[in-house]
Amino acid sequence: MASTTKRSDFSTSDVGVAAYNTLKDMAKSANFKTKPGYSANTELYPDHVMPFVDKHMHYLQTHPAVNIDHYLANLKLMTKKS
Repeated sequence: MASTTKRSDFSTSDVGVAAYNTLKDMAKSANFKTKPGYSANTELYPDHVMPFVDKHMHYLQTHPAVNIDHYLANLKLMTKKS
């Protein structure tokens, strides 16, 4: 079930900018598997491909109870290439 609450101004907050930069660095790095996701929103993603950074920023914005530091640390562990 989708969360109905959002973090207000998350993407422009200090925490949001730091999370965005971390995700962007992960996407640029060859050390992580950062596949894009699927999106049904054809207005934002006409080809139905949601970039890795957008996918995780959206998740963090729509799930305010998530601890951002823990989320990013777990994401790094799960996507790390061995």
